[in-house]
Amino acid sequence: MATAILIILDGMGVGEAPDAKEYGDHGANTFVNMSEKVGGVTIPTLASMGLGNIAAIKNVSTEDNPIASYGRLEEVSFGKDSTTGHWELMGVVTEKPFPTYPDGFPAEVLEQFTELTGYGVIGNKAASGTDIIAELGDEHVSTRKLIVYTSADSVFQIAAHDAVCDNDELYRICDIARNMLQGEHCVSRVIARPFTGPSGAYERTPYRKDYSVSPPKTMLLNEMQQAGVTIESIGKIYDLYNGHGIDVSHVSKNNQQGMNALVDVYNADSDKDRFLMLNLVDFDMLWGHRNDPEGMKQGLEIFDVWLAGFLAQMKQDDLLLITADHGNDPTMPGTDHSREHVPIISFKKGSEAGSDLGVRQGFMDVGASLADYFNFNYQSKGKSFL
Repeated sequence: MATAILIILDGMGVGEAPDAKEYGDHGANTFVNMSEKVGGVTIPTLASMGLGNIAAIKNVSTEDNPIASYGRLEEVSFGKDSTTGHWELMGVVTEKPFPTYPDGFPAEVLEQFTELTGYGVIGNKAASGTDIIAELGDEHVSTRKLIVYTSADSVFQIAAHDAVCDNDELYRICDIARNMLQGEHCVSRVIARPFTGPSGAYERTPYRKDYSVSPPKTMLLNEMQQAGVTIESIGKIYDLYNGHGIDVSHVSKNNQQGMNALVDVYNADSDKDRFLMLNLVDFDMLWGHRNDPEGMKQGLEIFDVWLAGFLAQMKQDDLLLITADHGNDPTMPGTDHSREHVPIISFKKGSEAGSDLGVRQGFMDVGASLADYFNFNYQSKGKSFL
């Protein structure tokens, strides 16, 4: 039976999109700027697949005979958040941007939140998650008011110390917020941000949880299920699609857990066609948002070593696609996502002769290519590159 795998290097863009200036992201280039900042990266496996042919990444060679096809995807949806990027990969174009709140949420939103949850609010501004818990953590613990904040993305984030709200209580609160934030204030995600530790040393725990809006039923994953393909996700992907189109979800809190889980899932016996999806969140959460190019370099090199082993064990004719959902340049001012092209690498075991896919207009080409691979008709705006 056929297996296709999609690995999303969360936030790993390859250069500013044509409309990057409109998003304040002129000059953004996650792969290139990060590699320049740290003196180069050692990623021979990705280089052999054509990554160096996509962008001038320091110490990454170009390949005359890459083992995979390579190119760039240009996002056509409005926005640069994870939900928008993941949805577009599966054929859904977001034509109306989700609302953002650079100056904080309106008073009536917070008043309704307090009425429904019973908790007061502090914060209410765009901020880095680690910075705001350092700034307001003590006040939160003493008053038991929740830290509500946002970013340049369409998110309503709720931070709480685990001594004030355990995970179940924080998740209950986020579920209320998700149901509340509809219509005019329908943010793409409500995010639970639990943290722990003593005053002066607060740190976020790995029990983040995202509450997304539900995607349209025309999304590729739903069509794929109807075509008899089993879909398994690893990491935060289940949350980004609000569970839609996912048959089995595997928990993963970091890159290493995700890579380990993919090996286990891939090697499990199956008598059906399968589509496996993995999001490697550390590139975005730990290193992009925290302006840590050195951490990003090290994480990329660890992934590259793992990838070499995974390619070796892939079965004949199975398909591996590697891409991203947006950029998150750790060398840029601020800590938000960046509006960038993302890489696309397409590897089919047994057909190790790649070509240049060029710049593809829309992430939807990934979804169209998956429908092509599994040989079913999908009415998408995208075009298959297979």
